[in-house]
Amino acid sequence: MTKNGMLVEKEKPFRLVKYFTFSSLIIIFIGSIALSMLNSHWARTKQKEDSEDYARLLIENLNHQIFLQFALPVALRYGKIQLRNPDQFEHLDQVVRSTLHSFHVETVNIFDMDNTVSYSFDKELIGKTNLGGSAYRKAIQGKFNTELVQAGNFWKILIGFPSESKLVSFAPLRAEESMARLSGPILGVIEIVQDMSDDTAKIFRFQIQIIISCMVIMGILFVVLIFVVKKGEAIIQKRALEQIRLKEELSRAQRLSSLGEMVAGVSHEIRNPLGIIRNSAGLLKKKMEKLDPKNMIPDIIVEESERLNNIITDFLNYARPREPNLSICKVEQVIDKNIAYLATQLSENGCKVDTQINENLPEIMADSEMLYQAFLNIFLNAMQAMPDGGKILVNILPVNGNVAIQIEDDGTGIDTEIMEKIWDPFFTTKEKGTGLGLGIVKNLIEAHGGNMNVENRTERGARVTIQLPARLEA
Repeated sequence: MTKNGMLVEKEKPFRLVKYFTFSSLIIIFIGSIALSMLNSHWARTKQKEDSEDYARLLIENLNHQIFLQFALPVALRYGKIQLRNPDQFEHLDQVVRSTLHSFHVETVNIFDMDNTVSYSFDKELIGKTNLGGSAYRKAIQGKFNTELVQAGNFWKILIGFPSESKLVSFAPLRAEESMARLSGPILGVIEIVQDMSDDTAKIFRFQIQIIISCMVIMGILFVVLIFVVKKGEAIIQKRALEQIRLKEELSRAQRLSSLGEMVAGVSHEIRNPLGIIRNSAGLLKKKMEKLDPKNMIPDIIVEESERLNNIITDFLNYARPREPNLSICKVEQVIDKNIAYLATQLSENGCKVDTQINENLPEIMADSEMLYQAFLNIFLNAMQAMPDGGKILVNILPVNGNVAIQIEDDGTGIDTEIMEKIWDPFFTTKEKGTGLGLGIVKNLIEAHGGNMNVENRTERGARVTIQLPARLEA
């Protein structure tokens, strides 16, 4: 399984939790909106019920005032009620308006027993018939009834914010047989229209406030949830990568262990005959100098034997790195020693080394010979990366209790495709080489408790960063 595949498998349980959490948040938000709309519906229903009770009380009071202040005095004075008489109409109008003064009543209509409008705030309606409809017929039978009339487009009415909202109430107009209650015969019908637009607008604003509050709270929860999820993803990904790294290191250690056993046995078997071949070639060279001085075969045998011995030494150093002999050491002195050793080779290849050393650089506990070998391999790689010459920048500085050594070159850098393979044993892009150089350096650095990282620079070239623990002050 690839690294990405392993990460996906690690993240699957967390993704399930994340999706469940987001889904729950959305459901809660939708539920909150539905609940706010339901609350608004309950509020409007309650408002309608209260307005109906209010209208019932208004009509009962108006009925009482009409009978007491209009019907009885007019009957005693004129003998009968005739609203066509301007004096009687004016008298009724004063009674009605004074009774309903300061009450939010938009219109009052009084119908006679023939469904004809006998009195109205709107004088154009007086004398018209059959305007009461079914509500009038219920009232003439002694039943109080109401109707909610709303104006506006479909969507406004749907969300509970009509342009106008009015409650039309019909109730019988009765003659009073006693002062205690209205229970006499029905004389007509009273219709009153209450304007509820302001109350409806208040309920709608209250609903909007609830929705906005829900959205703000859900938005805050959403932001917090995203932060928690991102944090959780980062932690899980970090742990997954750490597990992958540990598995890779364990697998690598197992491979190296097997490789070390094999290399040790093979190297031992090769070195004995190789030593004999090299010594024999040396003796052969001395004899050939007398017989045939121009013969180069003994020199070739000695040279190739030496190269083969170096390869075997690399194998042994990689497979079985020795323990460092720690002592107080200064990194800058080891670097200076490397540069001095390579001075001639650097000059011949057109390379220049620029060193920047921090003044407050601490000492370290290290094996200077092993560090010298490690830095030497890095400098050689940097030189080989710049066949046409260039600059090698060395920066040494303290970092969080460590000494960091950065070595940068002006080469072409490392291809992305092979970046992950540079630590693999025997992997090399050079015509000559074992592919163990970086692996040996890494082993040497890790043997000192340090770490090593190789990356491409932003502009060009590669950067090798090594961190070694600083010596603790006694």
